[in-house]
Formats: sequence, structure tokens, C-alpha cells
Amino acid sequence: MAMNLHADDRRCRDKFVGSKKQHLCRQRPTVPRSHGPARQVGAALLTAMLTVALVASLAAGALWQQWRSIEVETAERARVQSAWILTGALDWARLILREDARSAGPDYLSEPWAVPLEEARLSTFLAADKNNTADSDPSASQAFLSGLITDLQARLNVRNLVEEGGKVSETWLKAFAKLFEALRLPPAELTALAENLRLALDRTPENEAAQTAPLLPQRLDQLVWLGLSPASLAVLRPYITLLPVSTPVNLNTASATVLFAVIPSLDMAQAQRLVMNRQASHFRTLADVTAQLGQGATALNLAQQGVNSRFFEVQGRLRLDQNVVEEHSVLQREGLDVKTVWRDRGTLNRQTSALQ
Repeated sequence: MAMNLHADDRRCRDKFVGSKKQHLCRQRPTVPRSHGPARQVGAALLTAMLTVALVASLAAGALWQQWRSIEVETAERARVQSAWILTGALDWARLILREDARSAGPDYLSEPWAVPLEEARLSTFLAADKNNTADSDPSASQAFLSGLITDLQARLNVRNLVEEGGKVSETWLKAFAKLFEALRLPPAELTALAENLRLALDRTPENEAAQTAPLLPQRLDQLVWLGLSPASLAVLRPYITLLPVSTPVNLNTASATVLFAVIPSLDMAQAQRLVMNRQASHFRTLADVTAQLGQGATALNLAQQGVNSRFFEVQGRLRLDQNVVEEHSVLQREGLDVKTVWRDRGTLNRQTSALQ
């Protein structure tokens, strides 16, 4: 009799019964294995992974908060710097207009105020000051400034449509009608514009009690309140303005289209010829314009035409890093006193503004 151990964990033996040989096997009892140490290792590993994930989340949150604080502080610093620079540019424009007023002559497009300021590095403006720190300040070398002063009396003033007595001005209505005709705009919108503006300016108790008058617009975009469609406003924008008081058109700075509209006897060819002639010599008085027009021209009057201006628009643009800040201001000049009527400022992303 022999004893064998097999890999399948059985105890086997051979037994002879008579002349026959029998192979008998008996299953060895299975001993349960202990999983205690393995389970403890898995739990420890899971705890360590959760701890690492928690610490990483807290670190990422703290890092994001720090980054956000830095970005907010940077943006606020850029906003304050832009505001100060554009305020300085506006004061510079006021100084130019004040110095121009000392000559007490006509306003024309060859004067210093009419020369646009192309984009230039801000540090170049500070280089003349020996006490400035432009060379040591890296932000000054990354700031670029540009600007433009525009004569608002080179356009037709919508406020002129209504006289001081509260009536629609027939003289200015004809001028605007010529402009609408030249630009192929619907005359019905002009009629609605004039009538609604009259109602908006009417301060009588009866009109205020009716509560049907539209709000008085303060910006060109708000002329849609008075019945002007957005499409017509887009076409009219280069030729009209909205000022707080009635103003004549400066014939030295107006475009040919505006000259055609404001001078009743003028056709478009004569208006273009007038613009070419004034480039050689600007108009000092209305008599110079009359001499250019020749005999048969309609007499000009200071209430509708002129050679001087009181209202100007200042456009400032500052490019600082990735942001572009633009400011539009309207200035009113009375003698040597130049005051700000209103200011608008907006911040644009450089890539966004390039697409628009």
C-alpha cells in the first residue's frame, strides 16, 4: 500500500480487494484563509487616496482664490490708471481749445485742435518731463494713447428743429428735408422726429398733464424714441448731432453733404466745390462764403450758418495690455471757459474690438 499527495490537495491510496486493485481518495478538509491583513492594507490605501484628493482640492481652491484676487487687483489698477490717463487727455484737449479761443478767429480744419493724435506710446509724452518715472515704470511703456477732437457744429443739430417758442422751425425743417432727400431716407420719419421733439420740449401744464409726450433724448442713440428707425439713424449719424441748445453750422468744418443741406440754394456739385476752395483758404466771415457762391445765392444768416464753433467732441482711446478703454466727451467753449457737458467711457477687449 502506498500514499500519494496530489496537487489538488487530496489524500489518495491504493487498496487491493481480492485480485482487483482499487484507487481510493479522500478530500482533505479545506482550512479557511485569513483576510485580515489584506483588508487593513486596502482601507489604509483608500484613506490615503481620499486624503490626497482632499488636500489637492483645498490647494486648488486656495490657488484659484489667490489668482482671482490678483486678477481683480490688476483689473482695478488698470481701470484707475486708465481713468487718470484719459482724464489727463481730456484736460489736454480743453487746454488746446482754450488756447485756440485766445485768437478769437474762425474755427477751421487746419488749426491744431483738428489734428488727430495717432496712437503713440504713453512714455513718449512723459519723456519731456525730467522728473517723470516713465523709464522705470514698465506699465507706461505698454500703454498707448490716441485721440481726436471733432467739431460738432460741423453737423446739423437736431435741437434746431424746434424754436424757442415751442414751434417747429420751418427753416431747419427744410434743411433736414434736403439731408433726408440726399441720403434717400423716408420723409415721414423726419415729420415724426420734429413733432415728437416738439412734444418732448413742451413744458406747458396741458402737455405734462396729458402724459403722452416722449422722453427728451440726450444722446443720438436715443433719437429712436422720437420715431427715427435704427437704420435711418445709422445713415444720419455722420451728419447730425444733438446738443442742448440751438447752434449754427460751421461752414469751415462741415462736409459737402451738410453744406448742401444747410444752404438752400446750393446743389451737391457746388457744395463739393466749396469744400475744395476752403482747403486753400478758410472762410473768415460769411461774406467770404457769399463771394465764393457768386450772385444769385441765398443770403446767409448767423442763426443758421457761421464760421465759429462752441461745441466739440473729444474721443480718447487708451490701449493697456489686453484692454482698450475708450472715452467720448462733449465740451462747450464759451470764451476761454471750456466745460464738460457729458462723458461716456467703456472698456473693450482688444480681440473683441478688432472684430467689431
